[in-house]
Order: sequence, then C-alpha cells, then structure tokens
Amino acid sequence: MDACNDEEDDKDVKPVRYAYGVTSALLVSGAAISLLGGFPAGAQVAQNEGLQLERAVPSAGAPASFADLTEQLQPAVVNISTRQRIEVNNNPFAGTPLADLFGRRNGQQRQPQTREAQSLGSGFFVSADGYVVTNNHVVSPNGRGTVEEITVTLPDGKEYQAELVGNDAASDLAVLKVQRSEPFPFVKFGDSARARTGDWVIAIGNPFGLGGTVTSGIVSSVLRNTGGGAYDRYIQTDASINRGNSGGPLFDMKGNVIGINNAIYSPSGGSVGIGFAIPAEIAAPIVEQLKQGQTIERGYLGVSIQPVDDDLADSLGIERNRGEIVQLVQPDQPADSAGIKAGDIVVEVNNQPVTNEQTLSFLVANIAPGTTIPIELYRDGRRRTVQATIGKRPSEEELRSQQMFDPDSESEMPDAGDSGVIEERLGLQVIPLTEQIARQLGVGADTEGLVIAAVDPNSDAARKGLQRGDIVLTANYNAVSTANDLEGIVNQARTENRDAVLLRIQRRGRPAQYVAVRMK
Repeated sequence: MDACNDEEDDKDVKPVRYAYGVTSALLVSGAAISLLGGFPAGAQVAQNEGLQLERAVPSAGAPASFADLTEQLQPAVVNISTRQRIEVNNNPFAGTPLADLFGRRNGQQRQPQTREAQSLGSGFFVSADGYVVTNNHVVSPNGRGTVEEITVTLPDGKEYQAELVGNDAASDLAVLKVQRSEPFPFVKFGDSARARTGDWVIAIGNPFGLGGTVTSGIVSSVLRNTGGGAYDRYIQTDASINRGNSGGPLFDMKGNVIGINNAIYSPSGGSVGIGFAIPAEIAAPIVEQLKQGQTIERGYLGVSIQPVDDDLADSLGIERNRGEIVQLVQPDQPADSAGIKAGDIVVEVNNQPVTNEQTLSFLVANIAPGTTIPIELYRDGRRRTVQATIGKRPSEEELRSQQMFDPDSESEMPDAGDSGVIEERLGLQVIPLTEQIARQLGVGADTEGLVIAAVDPNSDAARKGLQRGDIVLTANYNAVSTANDLEGIVNQARTENRDAVLLRIQRRGRPAQYVAVRMK
C-alpha cells in the first residue's frame, strides 16, 4: 500500500488507528457565512454548517451534480508543501575502515552535505482560528533531515507559513496552525460510524501538486483492515485518490468530513479505485488532543500475534474468523505479568470479541494504560480468563529498538526500488541486532551484527541459502552493526567494480561461515 503524498520516493504508510470516541472540532457560534458574500470578520461557522442539501444533493438517488457541494466546501481545503534539508554523506568510503584514511579533502575530514527536498500534500481547516489537519507523513522529514518550512496555500492562491502544533506518527496525523487576523473557512468532522457501504463521497485534495481537485465515488468498505499495521482501520473508497491527496478530506453528502485520505493500494503508483481514509471517529479525538498539546497514550500488552486461520480454528474446535494466536511474549511486559503464553488463542479483550475487523492490538490500544481488564483465551483446548493490567505503548523508536523477532515467521520482501541499497543490491532486508532479538536467536548478548528479516527469493543471497534469522556479522571483513555500515560497504564494493560482497553469517546452532553474495 502506498502513501498518497507527492514525495521523491514512495513511503510505506504504517497506519495505526485508535478510536477514543467521536468528538467534533471546537466550534464557536457566529453569523452564518456564504461563499458568495465572503467571510465577515468574526464569522465562526463551519463551511458545512447549514448546507442547502435540497439544492446540492437530492434526498434519493445519485446527485445531479456535486458542484454546489464542492463550491461550499472547497475553500476550507488547502495545499501543503514543505521544504526539507536532507543530510547527504559525501565520503565515498563512509562505513568502511578507509573512511578516515581516504575520506579527507585538503587534509580536513569531509563533512556531510545537505540537499533540499520538498513534499506536497493536502489538508483542511477545522477551526476559524487556523488549525489545519493533515497526515504526519506530509510534514515529516524525508529520511535523515529536518523540515525547515511548511507552507499552506489556500484555494485563492494566498500562502501562509504554518507551525507544527503536534503530530502522531502512529496514527499518521498532524495538526498545523496558521495565523492571520481574519477567520479562516473551515469544516467539521462528521460521524463516520454512520457511513455505509455504497454511500456517495467526494474527496478534495492536491494530487500530483495540481491544486484543488475534486473526485467522487462511493464508500467501498467501512473499517477495512488491510493488514498493514496493528491499528489498521480505514474507510475504503473508489473516489480517485493519488499522491498528493494525503491529508485531504473525504466528505459525505451532508458535507461532513468522515475520513482523512491517507493511502492507496496500487501496483502502478496511481489510482486504481482502491483508496483509504482514516475514519473521523478515530481521527477527531486524536486531533483534539494534538491541538491541546497532549501526548497520545495507548494501551500495550507486549505480544506478537497472528490471526486465527480456518485450519487452526478447525484443529482447536473454535469459532472461525475470531481470535488471534500469541506467537511471542515480551519478557516483563503486561502480557507476561498476566501469565499469557506463546500459543494462547486470545478471543476476547475486555469483553469485546477479537475479530479480523477488531484486532487484539486495536482493542488494547483504546484502553487507558493502568487499567486492569479480563482477557479470554484458549490454552490446551480449555477456555480461561486472565487479568491483565494494560501498560503504556512505547514510542515507535523504542518499539523498533526492542522489537520481537520470530525467525520462523514469514516476511514479505519489499520492492527493491523502495527499500535502498541493501535490498536493491543484495536482496536482503536487515534490522539491528538488539539484546532481545539476540536472546530469541540463541546468541550471546554481546554479539554484534545485523539480523536478516527477509530475503528476495530471486537474489543470489537466496540461492546461497541465506534466510530470515541469519545474523550478518561482517561484510568484506568489516564489522556491521547498522544498516548504514553495510550500505557503505556495498557502495564501496560497487565503486571498486566488485561483483560480490563477502558476508560472515551466523545461524542459530551453527558455527559462523563466510558466504560471498553476488550483487544485482
């Protein structure tokens, strides 16, 4: 699934969804406003307040036109652009023992250089005083770097510098603030829980940087779980959504925002009629917290899970399409303290069934840390109840540093074009070897290296027998502990016109061995 922003490289959207309940954007009463009459000072009424539905949308059947609806809503939708400063290492020997010896110019160590990058996306005002909602990936740094400037452009062409008030990478939401003396046209959130498959919707955004563009379609599915993340719940629509639409609103026929356009599923990178929007019922409360400068706290158990498939359900004699099997339990975390074990089938969390649409992670995330809840599970064919005190979910960075690794599970290899030098040249996806992963792989805590997370089946690495769970200790006799280390060695080998890289591989239960992997 591709992020629908217009950056240089595609980015995997890692949607994490939470529903704290439905709230509306802060509204202050004021005189009704009209597009034709402009926006009088002090006007604080949403663009979608008091919409003349009998003219815009018939009560039954397809609307004759979306023009009136669009005319009233479009002033609240904005284009968002960022200027980013990306750090680029200009030392061709970076990551190798030759970095200090040959990485100097005029006797001085080469310093990293920076280049400018840009991103484009969409957003919309949710209050007259200038709060703008968009996706986090629209205003986040592209790789290693910093966002130096965020510009919000209104439909009339006026540009304003925006301040990042708050952002939440897990839900891919961000709130900006724009200042001016006059009130801004804005829209309010609707109740996405009332959306039904087949309802008409329109999307307004900034695809490919073209400016305010309107597309229409229907709700293809509500609360679609695409398997891309623990909190992966979307409204699916066939309204055309493309790169640059990220952060734009998805409106119902009452003119209310029922979703925030976030991602597309596309083999080509363009719209194929499968777009996804963050439901308003999930986004609205997070937006309110971000506006107030609050930290988003989510519940956490500390388990690795997989859905129960038909074969597993039949083997245990339990209901199909319900429950998730615990693959790993993180030590000293809430699940471990509650006595949950690998192999348990969790079927209910706090009296809510665990289903494909309502996953264990989603349910736990919406429970306040510190709350003690019952968890229903099957173990050894028997149903039992355990009491678990929910913990606080670590940050995404902390999770990456202490992630659980199951060498026996399968992991899809990302497309090489989106994944960098290591994946493109060696056909490997690697992650750092943490103490926890070292324990899971049965190696000493002092072992240093990179863990292979996935292998391209068409690569020479696969032909040489490398597999998920193998540890890369060295490359061309140089220790590697970060992806940058290995990437630097691969780049150096290419500079020297070498066709292969010599890796020292450690596999559980076997002595380390050297394997020469031919580069693509």
